[in-house]
Amino acid sequence: MSKVEIVGAKELLQEALTLLRELGIFQIEPATVGFIEEGREDDIRSFLPDEKSMFERLFLENLRHKIDELFSFLPKQTVRESYLEPRSIIDTIAKTIERHISLSKELFERRALLEKERADLDRYGIFLGALASLVETTKETPDLDFIGLTIREPEMVEHLREAISRITDWKFELMTETAEDGTLVGLITVEKDLSDKVKKSLSDEHVPELIFPASFSSLTFSEKVVYVKKRIVEITAEIASIEAGLSRLAQRWIPIYQGVKAWIDDRLSLLSTTASTFETRMCFFINGWMPTADLERLRKGIAGAFGSKVVVGEKEMREEDLERVPIILKNPPYFKPFELFTSILPLPAYTSYDPTPFIGIFFPIFFGMILGDAGYGVLLGIISIFLMRKFRKTGMVRDGAKILLIASLYSAFFGVLFGEFFGDLPERFFHLKPLLIERREAVVPMIFFSLSVGVAHVLLGLLLGAITGFKHGEKKEAVYKVLSIVVILSMIAVLATFFGVFPALITRPIVIGILFLTPVLFFTGGLLAPLELLKSIGNIISYVRIMAIGLTSVLLAFVANRLGGETGDIITGILVAGLLHLLNIVLGVFSPTIHSLRLHYVEFFSKFMEHGGRRFEPLRK
Repeated sequence: MSKVEIVGAKELLQEALTLLRELGIFQIEPATVGFIEEGREDDIRSFLPDEKSMFERLFLENLRHKIDELFSFLPKQTVRESYLEPRSIIDTIAKTIERHISLSKELFERRALLEKERADLDRYGIFLGALASLVETTKETPDLDFIGLTIREPEMVEHLREAISRITDWKFELMTETAEDGTLVGLITVEKDLSDKVKKSLSDEHVPELIFPASFSSLTFSEKVVYVKKRIVEITAEIASIEAGLSRLAQRWIPIYQGVKAWIDDRLSLLSTTASTFETRMCFFINGWMPTADLERLRKGIAGAFGSKVVVGEKEMREEDLERVPIILKNPPYFKPFELFTSILPLPAYTSYDPTPFIGIFFPIFFGMILGDAGYGVLLGIISIFLMRKFRKTGMVRDGAKILLIASLYSAFFGVLFGEFFGDLPERFFHLKPLLIERREAVVPMIFFSLSVGVAHVLLGLLLGAITGFKHGEKKEAVYKVLSIVVILSMIAVLATFFGVFPALITRPIVIGILFLTPVLFFTGGLLAPLELLKSIGNIISYVRIMAIGLTSVLLAFVANRLGGETGDIITGILVAGLLHLLNIVLGVFSPTIHSLRLHYVEFFSKFMEHGGRRFEPLRK
């Protein structure tokens, strides 16, 4: 990453920012620390927009707000792309949008009112439809009144009869019917001079009366039914006409307004970016960061557009800049898919290591050691190739499939060493013996093998941590990690003497050496140094999970083959064994993945990784 300063005539600032955005390789640094030389702080100030730029910004923000308002009234639908140049029609758009907002708002609000009216009429229609059959049995006369009501509970019907009978001296009729939505509705037929008393009684009993709009007042009950049906048809037709009008407006104008809005967003982004630049009386200054490999490309682009009026300079990177340098992870094609696993981690500091290559190297090995079955490896390889072809445009799935393909190759490799092909099928059918070891029976050797891998992995992490410490001038931390390596190796040598690997004579000198190094550990690592050392030893022991999870997979495959062979029927045996192998494969994908990543995230990266990096976010469209 390079530290870059771009200087030019003030009137060329907007054009220079436009070019930087088109190139998409330059991240602007809004702070001046480390860019402005001592003694020049008073001469260089933050860029102040002129009156014309301020007016343009306010104008564009207002126009964008109006376009958003217009879009809120128009239907969301797929439209064509407009090829009109937004900048050339911006003044015309500013005049026409008011008319379009007024028209679309009027149609939108009219449709909302009609939909509310239709919803109300639908509700009335349900009740009227239920009551219509009851009205048919009663002859409508001018001296009779019909009162519709909804009844919450069927038990209330008899109670209502008694209450109304006391008022009317049984000069009424109450009929009930169940509506389409399951509501129990009632119709009371009573003389008009008793109607008000009945309504008051219903109110006292908290029984809701069906109140019709004022437009219904002059209609008889039968006429109300006809009117509701007719009005719903009219409203539906009017709503369809309004929606057609809004759709035509959207089809014609949304593409244009979308293009203008995108141009406005880009322009406003550019105007906002000027706040991160600096100026003198005659020049502008743009400070920032960019990949060193793209520096020559930037120089050519600036020279081609502005000649000598704008210049690009690479400034010296200082130690205090290292905490602010943005990070961009670039890896070869083999390691690129493994960024899927490192993307969930905080960015490493600029002076730390990219964790991707380490996962790319060790993750497939750990995965293969755990699964360790050639048959499973071949099957997972076929599945991964299918996924890579099926989802070649879906980045996450494609990268996951590539990782699975690499891991499946290691699984097949270790499967050959362990003599496993869908469990113990090679031994069952061909009496073949493993090339290296049979995991199902050699538990103790597998423990030692896993611990050996853990020792190598953890000590590599400590070594990288020591190198990082020396680079940063943190000599105490670096020496402590070197001493941790020495002590761990010494302890392993002592343990090895008990198994006859080394002669017992070396035990005493090694123990004395460890005791001698203990005060130095306290001095370099502090009071918690022994705990940190024990933590590293615990990290190594944690690698036994490679053996344990692998053994689980082996035993499940063995059980699958044994149960399949004991069924006494070929088809049933294949079915039973196949289902268990399928389960084992599913577990064999997720379990090795989770535990292999844990060994990296917790046991390995904790020894040397430094987080807190700043993501590289270049100015781009």
